[in-house]
Amino acid sequence: MSLLGRLPEAWRQPLAVTGAVLAVAWVVIALLAPWIAPHDPLAQELPRLAPPGPGHWFGTDQLGRDILSRVLYGARVSIPLTLLLVALSVLIGGLLGACAGYFGRWVDETIMRVADLVFAFPTVILAMVVAAALGASLTNAVLAVLVVAWPAYARVTRGLVLGVREREFVLSGRLLGFSVWRSLRVDVLPNITGPVLVLATLDIGTALLLLSGLSFLGLGAKPPSPEWGAMVASGVEVFDSWWVATFPGLAILTVVLAFNFLGDTLRDALDPRTARAIKERAL
Repeated sequence: MSLLGRLPEAWRQPLAVTGAVLAVAWVVIALLAPWIAPHDPLAQELPRLAPPGPGHWFGTDQLGRDILSRVLYGARVSIPLTLLLVALSVLIGGLLGACAGYFGRWVDETIMRVADLVFAFPTVILAMVVAAALGASLTNAVLAVLVVAWPAYARVTRGLVLGVREREFVLSGRLLGFSVWRSLRVDVLPNITGPVLVLATLDIGTALLLLSGLSFLGLGAKPPSPEWGAMVASGVEVFDSWWVATFPGLAILTVVLAFNFLGDTLRDALDPRTARAIKERAL
């Protein structure tokens, strides 16, 4: 039996395979960019605004920089920052949501009211305000998106914890003298990890769009950093040269699609009813 045949049915679907291939490809590109990029992403040594062709397959920008090299190096900027952002959102939001659901009362009220305050503002607008207040930089852009991203994880985690905290295995652990943190770690965490992981995978695309959007607006990466959102913004200045903005935009699109496909597949794999339906359909 082939390796693909050994995978669960949900992971053998076309969208799952496509998402996995795209995600792995971009991770490999991010790791190997210095060795596979044909030019220095910052070097201004090529003809300006040259269309795609031999020697510069994605064309060049208005400063004579190779767009293919900048797109490849951009993966080293956008993808790690996006993954870091989502990981921090899961950590902070998950911890606060678990405390809110487990302890209840004033802890729950305080944390949820703060989350509601963040939800009261449009996500993009609030991220723009925070980024503008902190100053334009990639670090501040990550912090701005983190401010608007953690409440979703807090709310989901709280609901999941509320569903399991009165279960027999949690109550028996408390009766045996488990501390609060041990009960959360041993009894509660394994039962809420799946849905939170699905949300995090789906949220990678959203986080990348937000980070790129802030850079597009001049609130994230600063020139000459090869960041995809900033590259799209530079392409707007020379709209007739379509390749300047198209290729970094396609990079953002493929990464977002890859992790959305993976998130959908992970949800199907972790949901027994959905997994059973997929298996019956395949048969």
